Amino acid sequence: MTRTIVHMMRHGEVYNPEGILYGRLPGFGLSTTGSKQAAMVSDALADHDITAVFASPLQRAQETATPIAARHALSIVTDDGLLEAENVFEGLRVSVGDGALRRPRHWTKLHDPFTPSWGEPYIQIAHRMLAVATRARDAARGHEAVCVSHQLPVYTLRRFLEGKRLWHDPRRRQCSLASLTSLLYDGDALVDIVYSEPAGASDPLATGA
Repeated sequence: MTRTIVHMMRHGEVYNPEGILYGRLPGFGLSTTGSKQAAMVSDALADHDITAVFASPLQRAQETATPIAARHALSIVTDDGLLEAENVFEGLRVSVGDGALRRPRHWTKLHDPFTPSWGEPYIQIAHRMLAVATRARDAARGHEAVCVSHQLPVYTLRRFLEGKRLWHDPRRRQCSLASLTSLLYDGDALVDIVYSEPAGASDPLATGA
């Protein structure tokens, strides 16, 4: 059978001095650290057989994908299926004990953590991410592909593929900045998932997420 690897990558650290939940808002690019993280992953993948690079249309994902695509002389395929999850708290501060979550008028939006009630359903995220992974697998069949996305979508896809419940504690996500969640295929069959951190570990609740 044909072996193909699809690396689902989280973008690097974002410049976000106000500490808001930026979600799908435009204008949030990588910080200096984030650019270094993207370069580190590009270096780590330099000798890999990368033949396709996909990325979310959001600036931080495009900037993370750029050095990887350039290293392999590839164009970036922009795919909306890799977008950050929709969230009703977008544009607000939502740190624990801070901002929007302290206001009673927002509490009704938190009544269902299983769907969740404050944003895009986990199952919808998993399905659109799986569709991109399949497109990337087919585009790079027999080689490797990189898909740059965001923390929640990447981790939700992993949980879905591992047969775990999709709702979870965000403080325990194994999806550091610029990390790789690599899907290993034998033909069309997924045979393994390998997680790695070429740019080092980071706090899952970091502001630059």
